[in-house]
Amino acid sequence: MTAWIEWGRALVGGALIGVSTSLFLALNGRVAGISGITGGLVVPVRGDVAWRAMFVAGLLVGGVLVALFAPRAFGPSTVPLSLVALAGVLVGVGTRLGNGCTSGHGVCGISRLSPRSIVATVTFVTTGMVSVLLSRAAQGGAR
Repeated sequence: MTAWIEWGRALVGGALIGVSTSLFLALNGRVAGISGITGGLVVPVRGDVAWRAMFVAGLLVGGVLVALFAPRAFGPSTVPLSLVALAGVLVGVGTRLGNGCTSGHGVCGISRLSPRSIVATVTFVTTGMVSVLLSRAAQGGAR
């Protein structure tokens, strides 16, 4: 029964992401790519900051609410916070180099059949798989 619950949660979560990104594009004419939205706060354009700040604040508040009301959703971490911070910086640099992140390319770009987004997403996924394999091999094959 637990597997069905997890499967259902993933299905509902995926559907919510699809619907919300579609509505965002339809109502605002913008792609819901997190790195692009956040980048617009780093280099602000007059009259374009408020919605970006609210979008990012919503992401942060959502994470805090999950941490408060469903802390098991995150699971335990065995990685030092300094390494997590470094990984975050590297992801930020990578999204700037790749002109977008998994939300922009993977969710929004692929749904629009963008060849650039398809290549970027395949690259993201492949790199992630190789990283996991290498880190597990470095730990002696631990799962």
